[in-house]
Amino acid sequence: MLTIQKSPAPANAFLHKYASMPGAYTDSYLTEIPSQVSFSDYAFAFYTTPLFKVERLILSLTVRKPSTDAQARELADGVRGQFAAWTVEARDENQILMCDFAGSTRSWLMTVPSENGSCLYFGSAVVPHRIAQDGKPSLGFFFTALLGFHKVYSVLLLSSARSKLRQNHHLPTRRP
Repeated sequence: MLTIQKSPAPANAFLHKYASMPGAYTDSYLTEIPSQVSFSDYAFAFYTTPLFKVERLILSLTVRKPSTDAQARELADGVRGQFAAWTVEARDENQILMCDFAGSTRSWLMTVPSENGSCLYFGSAVVPHRIAQDGKPSLGFFFTALLGFHKVYSVLLLSSARSKLRQNHHLPTRRP
């Protein structure tokens, strides 16, 4: 398997709620790790990577939504319902769907056991809050302009979480 690839979300993914919403954008990325990884370990690794910590710092400075690694652990363990700029919208034993404080974006994480270890998913949804001149829901210019960055950033976030888990599980690092 390629290190990170675009992939449909599993049939039971919370993200599907937004895939069928008129005008919404959704994506889903997948990577595999040759070890059984709990959802809690994946979520904690994801939200504490150096790359995501930069995002957390930006959120702390710009919208006054600070967060700590201890809070990331509580979120990962199911003890916390809010983290930085997000609130838990849905959660089960192997996935979480988070909604940002403005109600515009969703962030989704999921683990699925595989014959080679664990599949790690990361996806996003952006919901329209405006109506275009043609009367259809629209994401607007700002999101459309940043879509390329969003896709690259999503791949980098999942790759960072995968690397951190490989390091935590003492797995050899493979390069694509």
